[in-house]
Amino acid sequence: MKASFFWLGAALLLPATGAMAQSFVSAASSQSVGGASTTPPAAAAAGAPYYTQQVAGGGSITYFGTVCSQDCQHTQFAQLRHVFETKRPTVVFYDKPDCGVDSTETTTIGRYGEAGYVRYLAQQHTVPTQRLDDPVAEYAYLQTKLDPERLKLFCLLRESNSFRRHTGASKTLTKKAMASLIRQSAAFLPGNEGVIRNMAEFEVAYRTYCPAGSKWWQAPAAWFNPTLSADNKSNLNIEDFKGAVREFRAQAMYSKLMEQAQAGQRVLVVVNRDYLPLVRVGSPKISFVGK
Repeated sequence: MKASFFWLGAALLLPATGAMAQSFVSAASSQSVGGASTTPPAAAAAGAPYYTQQVAGGGSITYFGTVCSQDCQHTQFAQLRHVFETKRPTVVFYDKPDCGVDSTETTTIGRYGEAGYVRYLAQQHTVPTQRLDDPVAEYAYLQTKLDPERLKLFCLLRESNSFRRHTGASKTLTKKAMASLIRQSAAFLPGNEGVIRNMAEFEVAYRTYCPAGSKWWQAPAAWFNPTLSADNKSNLNIEDFKGAVREFRAQAMYSKLMEQAQAGQRVLVVVNRDYLPLVRVGSPKISFVGK
């Protein structure tokens, strides 16, 4: 199973561009961690594009939150360049597949957006890069936490939601993409071949586990935002899915950053702004926000 598996089938239904293809691969969900040595800090201020956590051992972790954009005039690109120049990272983590860079800043942003630009800057500053997320390992972990039908349903729903939000796809195109994805699902959701084998079974599963929900192609993004609790009992199944994702991300992702920083590295993490670590109001727990 390849690491960048989500929505590759659906991507074939749309005009192909590197940046668009990246948007089909969801990387960040939420993480919730406990203990002072493994907890990310609160954001410096609401809407802050970046902030830095100093770590015992001499290193640091700078979190930079981006928005999806291929407009080279967007202020985030100048801010990101400023972070490279002032924070002088020694290792950079990102949360999307590597689709390459172009020969100039402008063309890189125009083709590959913020994900490509961070790799471009890393090359310019001779800084090594690593992909932060691991979709294959995450899926394997989720298989130990959820039964096959619920797991497959919520994986499909999460990607459908991301696909619709990032592309503005119509109901017709979203349903066509979902049908294509289900047909190919054995390749990227192994172990669940016996459930949700077609659109009819998908519709039945959705009504079973989300009986009070809207139409599946209108499922709200809040369903996959770990900072928001289920608004009714029908969504407790979704909460089970989000909770399992949080557990994996806390174990596999934040520990990776801390290990580098505790070794003295100046770590730069570039992720979607919705996924920045922050403290939940009124709660001692700290989470990575994500879908």
